[in-house]
Amino acid sequence: MAFEAIDDLFDETLVLPIGGRRYTIPPPSAELGLRVQNIVQAAAVAANGGDVDTEILGDAAEGDLFRDVLGAAHDDMLAHGVKWPALKHAARTAIVWIAQDKATAERVWTSGGDPSRLAPNRQERRRSGGANTTRSQGSTSGTSSRPAPARARRKRR
Repeated sequence: MAFEAIDDLFDETLVLPIGGRRYTIPPPSAELGLRVQNIVQAAAVAANGGDVDTEILGDAAEGDLFRDVLGAAHDDMLAHGVKWPALKHAARTAIVWIAQDKATAERVWTSGGDPSRLAPNRQERRRSGGANTTRSQGSTSGTSSRPAPARARRKRR
């Protein structure tokens, strides 16, 4: 069995069009990838009201996360006068790419940062089968937290 070189398999980039230019975001180092994963996980815990490792979230601001995830494209964007909302959206898209995958990052990018545009519309949900609103049956294990009806209790005696 022949294997391809790992570098060839995982050397993907993210290309984002902003203001008529295309900015290429390089793949993150393993260290940056792990750091982003930790930050995203800590942010999710914080959003759900859990106890957060403030050191991890502090590292996000301290290490200039946006500059790190955008790589050389960050300086190019600044040199070309890219406005803050576009740079922020590019960085957030790159974070999603690093933490999840390219397809999810593309959806974030095309949403323009509007979370309501991330959810599939009604027509797409119908086409894909969408959510199933049919209630599932309860457990069939025979156990119940409800007391047995009086007639069933009489039979057991």
